[in-house]
Amino acid sequence: MPALWIAHVTVTDAEAYGKYAELAGPAIAKHGGAFIARGGRFVQLEGRERPRNVVARFPSVEAAVACYESPDYQAALDHARGASERELMVVEINE
Repeated sequence: MPALWIAHVTVTDAEAYGKYAELAGPAIAKHGGAFIARGGRFVQLEGRERPRNVVARFPSVEAAVACYESPDYQAALDHARGASERELMVVEINE
């Protein structure tokens, strides 16, 4: 079943986070991920607001987790650590 990768982000160092974004996109695509939403308009109804929200669709939960654990994505993530506060989850889509 397909899955969504959902990230809620507050960027604290735009330059370093820009490098993360530059590297993360190809790593996500390499694992079958496609962006659905990337920093667009949103309305926070409950919980902690983060100004950047990203949603990518993957073929499966396993593909999304494999992406996260991949050397390519981990290299990208090195730039996000210390440059952002984030929550990331993968949720299976019930189709």
